Amino acid sequence: MRNEHEAARTCELSWFKSSYSGPEGGNCVEVAHTPATVHVRDSKAQCGAILSVPSGQWTAFVRHVAGEQ
Repeated sequence: MRNEHEAARTCELSWFKSSYSGPEGGNCVEVAHTPATVHVRDSKAQCGAILSVPSGQWTAFVRHVAGEQ
């Protein structure tokens, strides 16, 4: 459960959806970057849970998914 401080912090972030997301919604995630962290949330549950990952680990994850080594 998020507290008021966490809720205020996430409202200040600039969230964006992937260009691969369709206009009808569906199963989309939104991502917001800060200098040290990448935040991920369900676009349909914007007040729900947020996954926060250190930027370096996010970069490694994206490279792995893209098939880069």
